[in-house]
Amino acid sequence: MRSARLKPRRVWLSALVAGLALACGSDPPADQSAPAPTAPAPAAETREEPTRALEPGDAAAGALTYRNLCASCHGESGCGDGPLASTLDPKPARHCDGERMNGVEDDYLVEIITRGGYALDKSQMMAAWGGTLSPQQIQDVVAFIRTLADPPYAAPGS
Repeated sequence: MRSARLKPRRVWLSALVAGLALACGSDPPADQSAPAPTAPAPAAETREEPTRALEPGDAAAGALTYRNLCASCHGESGCGDGPLASTLDPKPARHCDGERMNGVEDDYLVEIITRGGYALDKSQMMAAWGGTLSPQQIQDVVAFIRTLADPPYAAPGS
């Protein structure tokens, strides 16, 4: 009797998780109304803007973004125990594991947040956030992730 009652719940939970995973990992549809460019601009007219350096990450701002976008899988404290974590295989990275996280460079974290797990031969369930978050927001999330590690993060050369 009890398993018959739980079966619809499991079906709905599985459907919800699958829907969230697809929504997080999919690209938005292309704008069909914009005409396709006919020819590239001549080289003389193209000018690259100077790259603006990013500010150091703001952990407080990153905490809000992390809680809204990452905690459902990675957990509020970054221990890979978010509400959806039990449904994922492989399990989400444990940002609270200082021994592991101290060996991970900031550039790698930026890359996996920007491009998603699939692009780096990791879990395809890790969504790419580069189309949603600005480079500065990603820096902020990395700064927040660094506050979760125990033992605390020690930057190279410090």
